Amino acid sequence: MEFAAQLGVSAMTLREALAVLRQQGLVETRRGRTGGTFVRRPANPPVDSLRERLRSLTVTALRDLADEQFAVFGTAAKLAAERAPAVSVRLLPGLCDQLEKASGLSARIRSDSKFHVEVALASQSERLTRREVALQTQLAELLWLPHDPELDVVEVASDHRSIAHAIAAEDGELARTLAERHVEHNLRRLTLLRLAVVEGA
Repeated sequence: MEFAAQLGVSAMTLREALAVLRQQGLVETRRGRTGGTFVRRPANPPVDSLRERLRSLTVTALRDLADEQFAVFGTAAKLAAERAPAVSVRLLPGLCDQLEKASGLSARIRSDSKFHVEVALASQSERLTRREVALQTQLAELLWLPHDPELDVVEVASDHRSIAHAIAAEDGELARTLAERHVEHNLRRLTLLRLAVVEGA
């Protein structure tokens, strides 16, 4: 499969990742001569159902998810600094720009997730890529839920840009540290968001 080869993963890993994205309604597959897998662009994510999903998660469950992402994303960033193909290194800064320019909830969720998944792909680890895709489907939408104060797009893009620079510089330990710090920031926000959602019930 040409796309799998471009990403540096097996066809099975790509199929599994696409299956997860299909379940979340982020992509759709069409059959026929002009068929293929296409990104779906819902105009308005279901904010009420996302809040309900966050309300149903305990603080312990959120922390467990963050612990897993801490391990997965931190390791992926370190390995990406050591293994990333040139095409991935060139792609990452553009994804940071894309997030900075994203307007609207859906665009921000997609841009944020794309960066995380691309770092995992750049690690050239199929298992880490599968886990990061799964984690993004569980966490990314919740992280960007509207709340006062709003999540600062420029700040998140700046975190991403620092990670991208460390990967480009082939500094694995710095890339890991920055990725882990980014996950810690996300956990703090999700914990505060959940508290606000529960208190507002």
